[in-house]
Amino acid sequence: MADIEENIQLKFITTSDIHGAIFQYDFIEDEITSSSLAQIFTYITEQRQTPDQEIILLDNGDILQGQPIVFYSNLFYSKNNDFNHICSQVMNYMQYDTATIGNHDIEAGHEVYDKLREDFNFPWLAANAIDIETGEPYFEPYTIIHRKGLKIAVLGLITPAIPMWLPESKWQGIEFEDMIETAKKWVPYIKETEKPDLLVGLFHAGIDYTYNRQSPTTHRNENASILVAQQVPGFDIIFAGHDHQENNLLFEDIEGNEVLLLNPKSLANFVSIATVEMRFNRETNKYEKYDITGINLQMNFCDTNSEFKAKFEKQINTVKKYVSEPIGSFTRSISSRESLFADTGFVDLIHRIQLDYTQADISFAAPLSFDSVIRKGTIYVRDMFKLYKFDNLLYTIWLTGREIKDYLEFSYGLWFSTMKNINHTLLNFKQNHKGELVMAEKYYNFSSAAGIIYTVDLKALYGQKIEIQSMASGEAFDFTKRYKVALNSYRGNGGGGHLIEGSGISHVELHNRIITKSEKDVRSILMEWIKEKGEITPNALGQWRAIPVSWWHKGRQKSLKILFNMKKN
Repeated sequence: MADIEENIQLKFITTSDIHGAIFQYDFIEDEITSSSLAQIFTYITEQRQTPDQEIILLDNGDILQGQPIVFYSNLFYSKNNDFNHICSQVMNYMQYDTATIGNHDIEAGHEVYDKLREDFNFPWLAANAIDIETGEPYFEPYTIIHRKGLKIAVLGLITPAIPMWLPESKWQGIEFEDMIETAKKWVPYIKETEKPDLLVGLFHAGIDYTYNRQSPTTHRNENASILVAQQVPGFDIIFAGHDHQENNLLFEDIEGNEVLLLNPKSLANFVSIATVEMRFNRETNKYEKYDITGINLQMNFCDTNSEFKAKFEKQINTVKKYVSEPIGSFTRSISSRESLFADTGFVDLIHRIQLDYTQADISFAAPLSFDSVIRKGTIYVRDMFKLYKFDNLLYTIWLTGREIKDYLEFSYGLWFSTMKNINHTLLNFKQNHKGELVMAEKYYNFSSAAGIIYTVDLKALYGQKIEIQSMASGEAFDFTKRYKVALNSYRGNGGGGHLIEGSGISHVELHNRIITKSEKDVRSILMEWIKEKGEITPNALGQWRAIPVSWWHKGRQKSLKILFNMKKN
């Protein structure tokens, strides 16, 4: 017994929502970045060389979408058995101990994630993603990590709202169960079967369980990490993700035990670090938790080491060449910023292409980038990731005129406030937990329409804001008529609530409304359209406006100041 270490220090280092920020280079903006997995690797290497601590490296999902490096890798990995995915190459090289899969990883499709889980040198977790055929978890539910005789159990959970966002083809054969119910099933099993010294939750889900108009009792709540921490006793540490927030919180579970909850934001800006000191109790002949502390550490002080650069230089140069391919030209610059307030060329270019590609009557689209500019002149592949951020498919569905109007009422009700006077803000804001003013909804939920002429009354209450004058062709708009509507797969599956809550269409009925689904993602469709046209003038269509105009102008200035710290635009 003399050689027993009195103290063992465990250091859990967790990444989450990397979204392709693997290298210290932004393939979209063509510039060096201040955060990346490459820099985190530098930090990890230093920590592994520090004596008297055991490093456990975890990832919490959503790495397969975002930067062109992962889009390119997903594309060729799914088609070529000899192609090595950049994520398996990098994450195996970094020696991750385990990871939980995220919703945007599921979005890459079976042909990507089924292969990747075989190529990873670590378990990919999701206890609540259930194989419909077997009734067992499709991925590993949990894993055991051994360090100096200690057993560390890591239970993985994924946000269960995926069927509301993604086409069924992406998750076919999988059912996503409630996080709380799943944790209540697996925690006692792990405790009894494995008898771990520590239990860690690795949850690709956020902490705001009221987001998207949900409540603590909402079944399959999208962001149930806090609810699990409070309602399911047994966890020592929970790492959250998905919501791109930075949090370091302490909770008590229902038995009065303290649970540390950490969330490292996104894009490799931070890592979440939980340090656990285990002390050996000679009376019980066991190690026991003595102290658990947590921090979120920003990674911008690290640089990429030469070894990492050399290892992946070829892959980086290949994708640099890919995103530098010219596809056409714009006669004027466009910005997503103004799309938060008005009818603009940025969103209307998406509308134009969706309508042309599908021959639909009406198009719905949103500004998927918060503050991106595509400058006039030659347009490159990289610019398409500014114009269209996500890897959605393009749907056409049947909607009645009334459902279209209700969809827009819901969208603008989320987007624009009911202005009480000319000095009120145009956009809906709320206070976050830090007391800061933030948009009440995500900018990609701000969906407008093309193919119809309409106004948005800023003074009117929810449900009374939209007045549709006519179709863009000049024909009368009919509330009882069915129209063919083009929109992305996220929205077409019920994402954001526009069709389900707004238009009042059930999730089951929604699938019956689908007319067509594109084989290609929307970004690729946009790219091919621009290539075919050559030179584009991306002007606003001028099919909707907010009234009174004076109120819109003043409210816009006030909202701009809050969002971008600007006095005027």
